[in-house]
Amino acid sequence: MEKGTLIEFKLHGERRLAVAERPDGKKNWIAIDENGQYHSIPPKQISYEVTGKTYTYLEIPQFRKEIEPYLDASSLEVAWEFLAEEGQSIEPKEMAELLFSEKTPAKCYAAYLLLSEDKLYFKQKGDRYEPRSPTMVAELKHKENIEKQRQKEWQEFIGRLRARLSGEEVEWQNSDKVRLEALEKFATFGEEATQRAQAIETLAALGRPETAQGAFQLLVDLGRWSVHENLFLLRSQIPTHFSAKVLEVAQNCLTCPPPDPDSNRLDLTHLKVYTIDDESTQEIDDGLSLEYLEDGRQRLWIHIADPSRWLTPGDELDMEARRRTTTLYLPTGIVPMFPTELATGPMSLRQGEKCCALSFAVILDESGAVQEYSIHPSYIKPTYRLTYEDVDEMMELGVVAEPEIEAIASWARRRQEFRLAQGAISISMPEATIKVNGDEISIKVMEDSRARQMVAEMMILAGEVAARYAQENNLPLPFRNQPQPELPPEEELMLLPAGPVRDCAIRRCMPKSEISTTPARHASLGLNCYAQVTSPIRRYTDLIAHFQIKAQLRGEKPPFSTQELQEVMLSIGTAIKEASLVERQTNRYWALEYLRRHPERVWEALMLRWLREEDNLGLILLEDLGLEMAWRFPRFVKVGERLSLRVTHADPRQDIIQFQEVIHQTAQPVTT
Repeated sequence: MEKGTLIEFKLHGERRLAVAERPDGKKNWIAIDENGQYHSIPPKQISYEVTGKTYTYLEIPQFRKEIEPYLDASSLEVAWEFLAEEGQSIEPKEMAELLFSEKTPAKCYAAYLLLSEDKLYFKQKGDRYEPRSPTMVAELKHKENIEKQRQKEWQEFIGRLRARLSGEEVEWQNSDKVRLEALEKFATFGEEATQRAQAIETLAALGRPETAQGAFQLLVDLGRWSVHENLFLLRSQIPTHFSAKVLEVAQNCLTCPPPDPDSNRLDLTHLKVYTIDDESTQEIDDGLSLEYLEDGRQRLWIHIADPSRWLTPGDELDMEARRRTTTLYLPTGIVPMFPTELATGPMSLRQGEKCCALSFAVILDESGAVQEYSIHPSYIKPTYRLTYEDVDEMMELGVVAEPEIEAIASWARRRQEFRLAQGAISISMPEATIKVNGDEISIKVMEDSRARQMVAEMMILAGEVAARYAQENNLPLPFRNQPQPELPPEEELMLLPAGPVRDCAIRRCMPKSEISTTPARHASLGLNCYAQVTSPIRRYTDLIAHFQIKAQLRGEKPPFSTQELQEVMLSIGTAIKEASLVERQTNRYWALEYLRRHPERVWEALMLRWLREEDNLGLILLEDLGLEMAWRFPRFVKVGERLSLRVTHADPRQDIIQFQEVIHQTAQPVTT
């Protein structure tokens, strides 16, 4: 190489032009680029030498202008067609002659640039370039078109995002779906998201923080998510929508009801039936009646909705209910186990309509024990749709026209006394119900009223009767049992203040209830056998119990053997726990959000028990709200002590709550 030779070299992967000035050592050359900068260039870094003429570095810009008209990549296609047919390879100088009919230095370099940058028609082998086969070119063109389309869709997607963020209405395209889902996954699962890279690409293009929180905020700003989006639900495997197939089956049930497997239902439409629920309840799954017998005795009737009338084990609706396992009750609304049209329609015990039910007839003795019972698939016609408040008021006023209400309540009290005598353990902790309506949050402490106690006792009674029937007929059911707890000594409990503090100490000792296919004692209920059967519209284990009992009543083989029932219970166990966890997490979120919105309020709190006494960490009860919270006390307190607290910081998304104690109105708060 001589002085003045124009060379191309690569610097950090970028093409540079420079003019050789002088040797540098044995192999390198000092070259000057168009900016007058000197470079020591080893031979392996030189990618092309422009021959046939010498240059100065000041002529490089003019050389660039000279080659520009010839850098049309489409011209290579004609050359490729000719060379592919002949099967010939080519070098840049030959290509210059083929394309431009001249081999001037500028045109040779232009041909070199076309060949070296081409990824479609030619592949380099040494100093020459071979034409690719037509098949390979067609495949590469296809890939190139796909990539161009992807880039076009990507740019249009970013454009729609920017437009939406500026307040414009946009129509999302099918191609946007995957990218938006990637953002949702990243916001939900963070670093564990499967489409994390795609989400980060979008965030980077918009100059947003490339974090899960950044994705969350973007989705909020786009109006796709609420600022209170339920990430607990999204992280779970709980389906929130029904498939088109399930909805179609549900609609067919409404328009063309399937044959009733219980064609000889007992007609109880003459009985007065009370359904008693919260005002917001739409899935009405139980009702109560009292029948006066000729011998002077009274028969209690507990009517349970019969959704199994509309489905059979293993069909589309049953498998969907099994997948969901339960209706999810959240402050923002419910996620039902069955499609709403069915669950609140023919499956429910609707006032004034002839409804299918599974009715439990029970006669109690004077002690409250079950004297006689029978179970019947039935028809009933609910007479009154009442709330707990309605029934409490009726009992308080002693409404003469409805003596059945007071009679049922009287039997319920006797039942409770019976269970306590059998070792039942009564725990009465305040329970909060949280409702979110639009932007309004309300928290109400459920009162343990006579009406609620009455309904609860009747439901427990139906559960005992169902379990006894199954036990006597060797019928496998999802029985519930609870081991006997080891409670603190009576004298120790009596040292604790009566009410929530004492009940909290007892609750701490209670083992979890369990599900088994064989009956066993339920310690806290004081019953030798028990099975839940009163919520088949919203609890799958109750639905299974209905399938089993009804088949036995018809004299048919139960749909689930003991082994099959165990397998089903095992398969749905995780989903049941997951649903319970999502409910707890969601309630906790909205409780913290409620407290966050009321920083000026002073809450009366009761110290329930120590969580870690050595760290001054205890469990408090906000009595006005029925909420239990952990708090690290800034001073020594006693179990059962009452305090006045104010919220200093709450972050529902991070699950953080901080309080300060208010000593009295004029004193300065003691801060943690």
